[in-house]
Amino acid sequence: MTIRVLLADDQALVRSAFALLIGSAPDLEVVGEAGDGAAAVEQARATRADVVVMDIRMPGADGIEATARIAADEDLTGVRVLILTTFESDENVLAALRAGASGFLVKDTQPANLLAAIRTVAAGDALLSPGATRSLITKVLAIPDTGTHEVPSLDVLTDREREVLALIGRGLSNAEIADALVISPLTAKTYVSRLLTKLDARDRAQLVITAYESGLIRIRERE
Repeated sequence: MTIRVLLADDQALVRSAFALLIGSAPDLEVVGEAGDGAAAVEQARATRADVVVMDIRMPGADGIEATARIAADEDLTGVRVLILTTFESDENVLAALRAGASGFLVKDTQPANLLAAIRTVAAGDALLSPGATRSLITKVLAIPDTGTHEVPSLDVLTDREREVLALIGRGLSNAEIADALVISPLTAKTYVSRLLTKLDARDRAQLVITAYESGLIRIRERE
């Protein structure tokens, strides 16, 4: 199955370079390009891309606003957003993740890592690896949320589901969760699916954010 990719970046040269790289992979296809956030949303609707590779800083509607629009559009439920940022310390990454992004990469990442990240986000079942993503989430979550973001309540979860959510927040895969809890990988996957439904999360990245913001995992646990 070919993964359809939309590129959103205000620099044409960057888009061209990424398009060339992505087009070299037999299982990936660039189906559109956009130079700002508003165009990215329009192109997402027009192309029904599987993954939008989204720059944060763009004129007009930026990547955060575009991500929020995509996440809020019921017709774009299956579209995943992979955020690109220049600096790992960019606090805007957290805003993008809260808005509905599935993960992020820095722009100077290795080409193979970008391709792997697109595949990972398209699958919707794992946060980006290696650990740089989880490390950055830990750092930026230390920044207070001054907006109107509402943290989902964990009251709807069973004790076992809370255990699974905590392990997801620490970056464990389904297989690692299965090993930690002495359950089958299929059972672990079932628990993850339940969490996505109960917490109204788009994907695993949203579960990681919830695990931290709810206080289930403290920042110091990742240090």
